[in-house]
Amino acid sequence: MAVAGLALGAASAHAGYPVAVHGSVQADIVFPEVDNEIETGEYDHKILFNTYADVNLASRFVDAGLRAEFMKWPLPGYEKDFAGWGLSNFYVKGKYKGFELTGGDFYEQFGSGFILRTYEERPLGIDNAIRGGRLNVTAVKGLKLTALGGVQRRYWDWSKHSQIYGANAEVYFQDYIPWMAEHGSNWMLGASWVLKHERDEDVFVPGTNYRLNLPECVNAFDVRTTFSKGPWSVLGEFAWKGQDPSFDNNYTYGTGTAYMLSATFSRKGFSAMLQAKRSYNMSFRSQRSVDGISAFINNMPAFTYTHTYSLPAFYPYATQSAPGEWAYQGQFSYLFDRHTPLGGRYGTKLSVYASYVASLVHQNAPEGLNGSLMGTDGARPVDSASAFPFFKTGTCNYYDINVQVEKRFSAPLTMTFMYMNQMFNNNVLRTVETDEKYIRTNILVVDAKYKFNRKYTLRGELQYLFTKQDQKDWAYGMLEFSWSPYLMVSASDMWNCGGKGTHYYMFGVTGNYRNNRLMLSYGRTRAGFDCSGGLCRPVPSMHGFRVNYTYNF
Repeated sequence: MAVAGLALGAASAHAGYPVAVHGSVQADIVFPEVDNEIETGEYDHKILFNTYADVNLASRFVDAGLRAEFMKWPLPGYEKDFAGWGLSNFYVKGKYKGFELTGGDFYEQFGSGFILRTYEERPLGIDNAIRGGRLNVTAVKGLKLTALGGVQRRYWDWSKHSQIYGANAEVYFQDYIPWMAEHGSNWMLGASWVLKHERDEDVFVPGTNYRLNLPECVNAFDVRTTFSKGPWSVLGEFAWKGQDPSFDNNYTYGTGTAYMLSATFSRKGFSAMLQAKRSYNMSFRSQRSVDGISAFINNMPAFTYTHTYSLPAFYPYATQSAPGEWAYQGQFSYLFDRHTPLGGRYGTKLSVYASYVASLVHQNAPEGLNGSLMGTDGARPVDSASAFPFFKTGTCNYYDINVQVEKRFSAPLTMTFMYMNQMFNNNVLRTVETDEKYIRTNILVVDAKYKFNRKYTLRGELQYLFTKQDQKDWAYGMLEFSWSPYLMVSASDMWNCGGKGTHYYMFGVTGNYRNNRLMLSYGRTRAGFDCSGGLCRPVPSMHGFRVNYTYNF
């Protein structure tokens, strides 16, 4: 269980203290107001909040912990089943000479997460921990083994009608081949297996009396290898999933596959990264008929840049696990040295990012009962006739190209300039309420930071989004003053200058003292999506007063 804690607490357990205690408390509170202009609607309660409290004990041989959550009246935008309260997470872990046995709730990821990734992401409402047992073995040099089994959490339900079992092995050859270690080379070979066991259920082909025979066991396998030497690093991975009919693939019986190749190069002042991924029918849920982003056993990462500025994040990409996609991503960064024509006195950093995601080219779907694909193999991707169709892409789902320049003009003044060109296929992604198929944007960002001294900093942002589709042009401005590390005050406004003319203003103040952090804010937030790792949660428009408090101990 991953929680925030002070390093001092963990260190004290190794300094003669038998047990170290650490944990955290987090409270996110909203006092909502009805705002007809931005269509917030009515609220059932005057106060909405999500609250978490973690306590963990660490010792030389045994760790333990638990988490309590209270979300009886949660913040808007989460799924209905998210509401609840109680003891949501507990574990006991025994450790001895390279053996680690965990009982209770835990998180795990095999490889890149193609067949197994369980994790907590509070802003998205994801907590799909496994409740059961896990054994990690690192007692043998150069070898890491994992075996696990249990049931998966989905909000306040633990999938007792389905179970998850898995095993993972990784071999690190540099521990066996001396010349690799001597020449700074690392080579890992890994393999994973996951089994989902789920009871059959009554699913009928529409308009008929035919009931689908749903498999009770779904197997998935993953193999991967990484090699690095000096500034170079290469990763190759392949995953396969057995027949897994679900509402994601219209209850069809095709198998799933995923391929990924990634290469990076990094040295002082220069870095580059290229990635490619092809996936088909890789939606993998612990409950085949349950919607929602917290029901996934696996995670298919989105090969798109994660934008931290407000306007570039308006149209985020969500991974299309079913039916699948081709995705490419590239990144290039170069630091121009000081005292050169482009570097100037302090140097200049140039970064270029590009993403392109397209659908697969599919064969004609088979003829099913009553015109339905249910019970068939579904529309298969073209991948067997020759090598070329395998690489051929269909309709573009999304692309963006953005260029960033970070320049220090003087000792106190640093500025970042960004230009982004983006295309969003709403016919595929269907996250924007418009009949237009493609949304195309051009975005400009200027971010300036002025440090008066080590304590006082003033930062400002200006952003502008140009588009002829959806809600047309947007402008954004923000000013932020910080007194490090104690206080930060900010004011911002997001203006739909090309559409309805609506202003989304926000005022905030954040204070830090020792292990406490308190943030107060008031204003409006625009309806949109909160995304991470290729998964997105719809966020409704909001107007009101917010309180965010965090305490770590």
